[in-house]
Amino acid sequence: MKNPTTIGNKVFKHKKDALNHYKNILSSYRFQESLSDEHYNDVLDLIYYKYSFYDDVESENKEENIDDTGTEEDVEIVDIIIGKVQFNTKCFEIVYSDSSSSYISYIQSINRTKYNPENIFNIACRNAIQNDMRAIKQKYFDNNSYKGQVKCQETGELCKWESLVVDHRQPNTFSIIVDRFKEIRQIDTSKIEYFVNDNNLLLFSDTHLLTDFILYHKTKANLRIVKKENNLSRTGMARVKQSNNDLKIE
Repeated sequence: MKNPTTIGNKVFKHKKDALNHYKNILSSYRFQESLSDEHYNDVLDLIYYKYSFYDDVESENKEENIDDTGTEEDVEIVDIIIGKVQFNTKCFEIVYSDSSSSYISYIQSINRTKYNPENIFNIACRNAIQNDMRAIKQKYFDNNSYKGQVKCQETGELCKWESLVVDHRQPNTFSIIVDRFKEIRQIDTSKIEYFVNDNNLLLFSDTHLLTDFILYHKTKANLRIVKKENNLSRTGMARVKQSNNDLKIE
């Protein structure tokens, strides 16, 4: 039998029970609403639970607000509210006495997921091209819509906007494009800095890097509009040669 998950003074028989507990807390509040004292303490326990797992001194120093000289700054948690992140998703937002704030994912905290700079870089790359992806989907609808529907370019089935996604045709899948970009630009993802824009999207702080990736992606991506459920099964599209039906970013 697996060991129970203990967070603060609460003992959960299974990890899923802990996940459900914090999910229920999150869903019981509106955006920007402060937590009750009980739930505030539950999230504090979650923060301590998460960072007790790490032996990485650099990570600990960052979270404890210790500067380069080793002096502890006079900054403390003053509130925990419900924050809004990408795609209007709720999360716990930690507010500090210096008016700064940070987000904490209860899922990653309970699973004790370590920071992965590669994943963060990939998210920023995907966010960087979001406007291009929407624009090419809109253009396809403008040119091909019939009663608010267009044909899926893989199945030929008429579908509504919400049933379709912009897909990168093999072999230049999105992950391949990102990996090649990192390789030729010799990018060290652990040194990249980010910011969150007004739409709660994580982006590169370096505007040159942001523009560089957008332009690189534009030259490499061959795109199709396909049904969501067909997005992961494109065996008939794995051709190296470009097709006349491929969509290109202008």
